[in-house]
Amino acid sequence: MGSATSELPSQRTPLADDAETGLKIVVVGGFGVGKTTLVRSVSEIRPLNTEEVMTQAGQGVDETVGVERKTTTTVAFDFGRISLNQRMVLYLFGAPGQERFWFLWDRLFSGTLGAVVLVDTRRMQDSWYAIDRLEHHKTPFVVAVNRFDEDESRFSLQEIRQALALGDHVPMVDCDARVRASGKEVLITLVDHLYAMALSQETTP
Repeated sequence: MGSATSELPSQRTPLADDAETGLKIVVVGGFGVGKTTLVRSVSEIRPLNTEEVMTQAGQGVDETVGVERKTTTTVAFDFGRISLNQRMVLYLFGAPGQERFWFLWDRLFSGTLGAVVLVDTRRMQDSWYAIDRLEHHKTPFVVAVNRFDEDESRFSLQEIRQALALGDHVPMVDCDARVRASGKEVLITLVDHLYAMALSQETTP
């Protein structure tokens, strides 16, 4: 992406004393799509990440087409926290994107109420596995399209929905993972989706 940087708060926010609802959220997607950036930009605490410098050992194993400038990679998971209000707190887990780390995903999904699938339209096929695993686990999710400056195609959300074979019931939004306000809107969209699903289940006879 371009030269923009994450909008980090000047001071990290302590957890409110009256916080009573904690939701585990997982951010998934392909290699280099911006999962670590999203968690880092929205987290109100110093995020835990397991990024390591990429070495020659990954050559021929990790598919880097479209993300040639990437020099580090997540080898376990990222973790952050954001309070949506005084009572609701989201605990964010960013899953590693490379195929060789996919075995970690099922464990990360345990106890997860919802997920964000981060999409890079330059590598759209990398999103299929994430969507497949979430549907297998029956985990509600939203799709956030991380708009990269280098993306000259600029597909519309409807075109991306069709390419990913997603039904209209799955919310889809544009975002810039570097920008805190944009990342927060993605999470709010997910929480609203989870709330709407819960209301629908309560009213279904």
